[in-house]
Amino acid sequence: MSTIIPVIMAGGSGTRLWPLSRKARPKQFQPLISERTMLDETLARVTGPAFGPAAVIGSAPHAEMIAESLGEGGRIVLEPFGRNTAPAAIVAALLARETDPDSLVLLLPADHHIADVPAFQEAVARGVAAAEKGYLVTLGITPEGPETGYGYIKRGEPLTEGTFTVAQFVEKPDRPTAERYIAEGDYAWNAGIFLYRAGDLLAEAEAHAGEMLTATKAAYDAAERSGSQIALTPEAFDPVPSDSVDYAIMEKTAKAAVVSPVTIGWNDIGSWAAVKDFATGEIAEGNIAIDCTDTLIKTSEGAPMIAAVGLEGMVVVATADAVLILPAERSQDVKKIVEELKEKGRDALL
Repeated sequence: MSTIIPVIMAGGSGTRLWPLSRKARPKQFQPLISERTMLDETLARVTGPAFGPAAVIGSAPHAEMIAESLGEGGRIVLEPFGRNTAPAAIVAALLARETDPDSLVLLLPADHHIADVPAFQEAVARGVAAAEKGYLVTLGITPEGPETGYGYIKRGEPLTEGTFTVAQFVEKPDRPTAERYIAEGDYAWNAGIFLYRAGDLLAEAEAHAGEMLTATKAAYDAAERSGSQIALTPEAFDPVPSDSVDYAIMEKTAKAAVVSPVTIGWNDIGSWAAVKDFATGEIAEGNIAIDCTDTLIKTSEGAPMIAAVGLEGMVVVATADAVLILPAERSQDVKKIVEELKEKGRDALL
């Protein structure tokens, strides 16, 4: 079996998890679900005989934190600014091709929670045969309900054992549409986790996103290298178009495949409501909660002690300089707070 090179995308800003997630230390560098950071959890699930040394693509200001998590043997690509996931997928292919042209790239985000690691690794193993045949493979998560916040993948014809061609990528649906997808049974959530051979990804990028491929290769070739770090320069990276790998490549290629069903306890931890549901303990140590139910109380170092009485379905998050209080069902509205802070020029809180 081909060696799998994990490439972890760790460049997101995580604004929906403010005030804990900040520009200086976004959510992937925070211990949200366990005592380990999200990046450390992700690295831990891509170790074993099937995997080669991991690489991380992240933001230049976070180089030190990435290096601390990655340790010896891995490589780091530093972006001067974000350009979404399609350029990251191309960079991952270029990086893997340098190491082993016959290897497979496992491209995955740093900020997802996966409860069942053995099931995740088994799902990746199922995708290898299709990837070795030249397909760009994604994991199709078994829906746990009619979720409207995720994209969906419709399975097509059987391809290899446990994989199918992709009949259709579907945008985030409204609830009646999501309910229909669940009832039909051949749809899966799109987790944004991809497995592909470097050369195949680059070929499909050339066919469907040629301008992006040319600009990204130029930026990669012009990067400044020091030891295990590859720093893309602002001047060379600026012309690279910004787009997701789904839009730029996966929705256009005839080589898309999906591993399905995949049941691994997956969640993208995109809000405080998700943290509340997945956190091992709802009340951070040292705080006081009396007659509180279904409530998350989380504090960081330097935060004041939180005392709460009679809360239900709430989220309370405190840092040294800010406190967030809101119903869990309105967790998506945290982005409105971040937007208002930006408008008021309160950059020190971002």
